[in-house]
Amino acid sequence: MIEINLLPGARRKSKRGGGASIDFGASMAAMRERIKEPWLIGSVAVTALALLAVGGLFFQQARSGDALDEALQKAVQDSTRYASVLKEHDRAEARRDTALRSLNLIRAIDDDRYIWPHVMDEVSKALPPYTWLVTLGFSGLGQAQQAITVATAVTAPDSGAAKKKRRVLNTIIPRDTVRIHLVGNTVDIQALTRFIRQLEQSAFIEQVQLVKSEHANDNGKDVTQFQLDMLYSRPDPSMGRRVPLAVSVK
Repeated sequence: MIEINLLPGARRKSKRGGGASIDFGASMAAMRERIKEPWLIGSVAVTALALLAVGGLFFQQARSGDALDEALQKAVQDSTRYASVLKEHDRAEARRDTALRSLNLIRAIDDDRYIWPHVMDEVSKALPPYTWLVTLGFSGLGQAQQAITVATAVTAPDSGAAKKKRRVLNTIIPRDTVRIHLVGNTVDIQALTRFIRQLEQSAFIEQVQLVKSEHANDNGKDVTQFQLDMLYSRPDPSMGRRVPLAVSVK
C-alpha cells in the first residue's frame, strides 16, 4: 500500500502501541503560515486587555456602590435614631437657659434694690465739714427696671420662620448705666478737693468729674458752688455684708 502525506512537515502516524501522536511544532508553524497580518493579532490582544480592564473596573465600582448604599442606609438609620435624642437635648438646653436667665434676672433685681441708699450713704460719708448739698439725683433705669424691660421684649411671641428654628436665649442680663448728678456749696475750696477724693475711694462710685465750680451767694454768704457728675459702680457681691434686720416690737 502506498501512503501520501498531504500535510508538509507532518510526521506519519506511528503504529507503535496503536495510539496517535500530535506534533505541536508543526501545528504552530502552520498557524504562523496562515496568519499573514501581525497587526491584527496586536489589535485583538489590546481589545481583550481593554475588555478585561473594563470588566474589572465595573465589578470594582459595583462593590463600591454596594458599600456606599450600605453606609447610606446605616447613616439614615442613625439619623432617625438620634433625631429624638437631639430634640430632647434642645429641649433640655432651652429649659436650662430659661432657668438661668430667670436666676440672673432675680439676682440683678436684688443687686440693684439699694442704689439710692448706697449713693446717699457714700455721699454723706465723703461730705467734709462746711460743705452741704443743694441737689442730688441719678439718671438711668437701674438693673431691675432694665432687666424687666428686656425680659418683656424677649418673651414676646415670634411668628413665621422664627418658630421653626430654636432661638438661643441670651442668659446675660444687660446692665444699665446709672449716672449721679450732685450740686453743692462749700466755703472752703480745699474741702471740695477732699470731697472729690473721698468719693473716688468709694466702692459704689467711680469716674467723679467736676463739671463746674463758681462763686455764688447763699443767704448773704460768699460760697463756692460746684457740680459733680459720677457713675454708680456695682461692686462684687462678695464685698458686701448683709445682716438681718431685727425690729423690737413692744
